Amino acid sequence: MTKHTETAQPLSAQDFTLALFCRVDDELKEAKKPALARLHRSEVVTVGVLQVLRGQGWRAFYRWLSKELKSLFPHLPEQSRLFRLWRKYQHLGKRFLAQPTALGVCDTFGIELMHPRREGRCEWHMDRKGKSNGRCIVGAKWFVLINQQGLIVRIGCCSANCHATLFGCVIESFEEKMIVLADKGFHAQQGDPMNLKICEKGQWNERMLIETLFSACEGVFNMKKMDYRLKHSLQTRLHYTAAALNLCMNWTGKVRFNFADFKL
Repeated sequence: MTKHTETAQPLSAQDFTLALFCRVDDELKEAKKPALARLHRSEVVTVGVLQVLRGQGWRAFYRWLSKELKSLFPHLPEQSRLFRLWRKYQHLGKRFLAQPTALGVCDTFGIELMHPRREGRCEWHMDRKGKSNGRCIVGAKWFVLINQQGLIVRIGCCSANCHATLFGCVIESFEEKMIVLADKGFHAQQGDPMNLKICEKGQWNERMLIETLFSACEGVFNMKKMDYRLKHSLQTRLHYTAAALNLCMNWTGKVRFNFADFKL
């Protein structure tokens, strides 16, 4: 298992995990460890980011973690308890979101959660039938707003049958900070936010920056198809995904889209 750093030297999974933990802990240094906790909050977030980089489900990742990195996490809790810790501290992923810039781009990424033949078998499933990139899926949509450097500023999620205009309030919250470029899917009949610029096909090719990000999510981190059924489980994964993407892009202090180098 190797990892490439800014010096292009291969790192083992353990060495990379230590480097990742240092970056996470620097951001969460004021977070105190609860008296009875077995893991520090920085350790929980680090493990959550590693799960994104592995591109696996919870159980397969836990088997890999307990086998490969047991020496770094000697107090690793039982599988279901670790899952609950991930969900409890998912809000810490917001600490790694970037600051807005004068220009930004937003789009949605379709996530397939279920085969279409299984749709509607359980009312409590969040996945619904909708369209993503011109094709029908049964799942959810991940809303991503990035700045002009490509770093993620804000995220959101909804079922696939919801329209992209649902996130108009998120775009409007940056009215005095950022002009947001988007496609026609974000145009609302009742009016768009003042800072939202709807672009025709072929206009403002800077929007392709977010497509590069989505390409890495699909090809490197295996996010196109997931097996989550509840909204809070999917939100947990997406919060850690945003943190992982920003950490990887800003690994050397200079934004780079070399996600393949971080694949565990």
